Amino acid sequence: MFASIASRYDLLNHLLSGNIDRRWRRLVAKNLRVPLANSEAQILDVACGTGDLALTLKECGSARIIGIDFCRPMLAIAVTKASKANRTLSFVEGDALSLPFPDRSFEAATIAFGLRNLANFQAGIEELLRVLKPGGSLVVLEFSKPVVPVISSLFKFYFTKVLPRFGGWLSGSKSAYQYLPDSVTRFPDQNELAALMKAAGFENVKFSNLTGGVAALHVGTRPR
Repeated sequence: MFASIASRYDLLNHLLSGNIDRRWRRLVAKNLRVPLANSEAQILDVACGTGDLALTLKECGSARIIGIDFCRPMLAIAVTKASKANRTLSFVEGDALSLPFPDRSFEAATIAFGLRNLANFQAGIEELLRVLKPGGSLVVLEFSKPVVPVISSLFKFYFTKVLPRFGGWLSGSKSAYQYLPDSVTRFPDQNELAALMKAAGFENVKFSNLTGGVAALHVGTRPR
């Protein structure tokens, strides 16, 4: 499914979100100012897709950024984008539920709009904890449950009626853009995701709502 929409994935992301997804990604980088400023640090971006977040992280610091995704056509686009931007990043094809890295390898990890695509949310969070160094940070950016009634109603209408039709028309794959609202509906809300992170072993877990809860930013730390 992701391979079939790879060529139009970036265009549709920015168009269908009104470009607000760019601001959300910058907020992820803002939460990782300290490790990003360390040229010897390694930061892992899981489910990196076409590399938008990985590139944003690289633009905001000198740390080494590694992106991993299971979809090769998406990774091919990420590599091309990094080359055009003259940014040095590493991209790896791999499974988020079985990351090909040793324990305690990274100062920080991110996953943006990818956690809900995993077959097992809890296992994915536990795997992210495994590859973090003690004291390392995880930042999760994901669609969530709007907390403002008016926004909730508009969001539901847009996500279930407008987006599947418009996204399907532009991408040529209506099923891919029907999957998006379906996957968001099945995904844990803000408090439930925070609870999953705590259950996996993260501490200092907190979240902030973005755009009235359309998306949420969750942050947690691996215990020292």
